[in-house]
Amino acid sequence: MSDDKQIIESIPRSTTEQLQIAINEFKGKKYLDLRIFYTTDSGETWLPTKKGVTVQPEHLQLLKDAIEKSIKALSGKE
Repeated sequence: MSDDKQIIESIPRSTTEQLQIAINEFKGKKYLDLRIFYTTDSGETWLPTKKGVTVQPEHLQLLKDAIEKSIKALSGKE
């Protein structure tokens, strides 16, 4: 992974875990990375876990559509 990570959003899971949504680059290719991070120092430093998913740019529309369907289903508007 590159150090050029661009964090889009961090979603708290607990006081010691968060889901980080970021754009990362590996071997010259950019992708979306959704990964669980943890902290042991009250949030000063966040470290990645192996728990995560990478999404290639050509699959982002599919992910967006799935999220929109999930929002409708979970809000009871489907």
